[in-house]
Amino acid sequence: MVGTGVFTALGFQAVALHTGAALLSLWVVGGVVALCGALAYAELGAMYPHSGGEFVYLGRAWHALLGFLGGWVSMTVGFAAPIALAGIAFGRYLSAIVPVTPLSASLLVVALIVGIHLAGLHAAKRFQVLITGTQLALVTSFIVAGLTFASPVPIDMGWDEVGRGGAWGEILSAPYAVSLVYVSFAFTGWNAAGYIAGEIETPHRTIPRAVVASTLLVTVLYVLLNLSFLRTVPLEVVAGKVEVGALSATAMFGARGGQVMSAIIAAVLIATISSMVLGGSRVTHAVAASLPQWRVLGARGADGVPRNAILAQGMLILALLLTNSFEQVMLYAGFTLNLMSLLTVLGMMRLRRTAPVAERPYRAWGYPVTPLVYVALSLWTLGTLLSERPLASLAGLGTVLVGAVIWRAAGGRR
Repeated sequence: MVGTGVFTALGFQAVALHTGAALLSLWVVGGVVALCGALAYAELGAMYPHSGGEFVYLGRAWHALLGFLGGWVSMTVGFAAPIALAGIAFGRYLSAIVPVTPLSASLLVVALIVGIHLAGLHAAKRFQVLITGTQLALVTSFIVAGLTFASPVPIDMGWDEVGRGGAWGEILSAPYAVSLVYVSFAFTGWNAAGYIAGEIETPHRTIPRAVVASTLLVTVLYVLLNLSFLRTVPLEVVAGKVEVGALSATAMFGARGGQVMSAIIAAVLIATISSMVLGGSRVTHAVAASLPQWRVLGARGADGVPRNAILAQGMLILALLLTNSFEQVMLYAGFTLNLMSLLTVLGMMRLRRTAPVAERPYRAWGYPVTPLVYVALSLWTLGTLLSERPLASLAGLGTVLVGAVIWRAAGGRR
């Protein structure tokens, strides 16, 4: 989860929201939404411990077409778009300290990580564990520095001002709902354990622990990290900027320190890219294996690595990298992923009625309140985004429609 979104979202949020309370509450609300969704996904992952995520869950809960669309969106948007965005952000951070163009740095890091995952499962696992541990240590260090920094920037929480300019006015506004899309994108990955469930030992225990514990931990990290940003950089400086982390580091440590922290943030983004390549290639493999014409992408090597799926995913990432349009890709991805996650959580609730006696090694805590909270906030966010950002939203719906045409043309069946 920890990666591109949290180091870039504040810049887009600060364009329309100007109170500390509204900006920080976004991350609390985003954490609650992700946790409610994670509880539902934990139940589904324990019921169906097969790699594929929404491809498996939507197919079981609704219909094979929706299952394919869930996998199609994961292939084209859910992993490729976040990897491309992480690659774009990596390039911008690295180009601030090394004389390379942002695009060449983006292409190089994606190619390197794809190569590591092609090398074999054990090499990929060791690399992922190492880079994720490093990532958490670096983020924690950044938070400690930001919270202990003698801040010259007073945070206007906005509780004292009544009306549209106050915190409550912003929290109930349309820009707040749009900003939740950036937050939901930053939490992308809370459901990722389900994508590799077929390769997890004791999935009925491991998946619920993974999705719930990680979502709680990341929520705390995100709130504290954004509080650090607000304490170190004025909102008018970060508004509209992608390199929020670099601006905060420069304010705390000076130009040289800012360069060092930019390098550290770039390293954090490597972990994001690697985890997404790992999960996304498994979804591509699962979807391709279900269609006769795509079986070549569903093949695995003797060591179990789906190399053709990894290469196909790499080509799609390359195409998105060449667009180099950060905010539009983020909104497009956020809308489409929210839509599929909403259908998945509704599917979990449907299975409670249609398959009441099915074995459920884990049952979602707080049912039915927690999934209903997720559904309500997701509908609010999607409806507002469709109204406020119609082009990005319609592009997401268009992607789903293309997937339906492909499924039908490929002889899709139950």
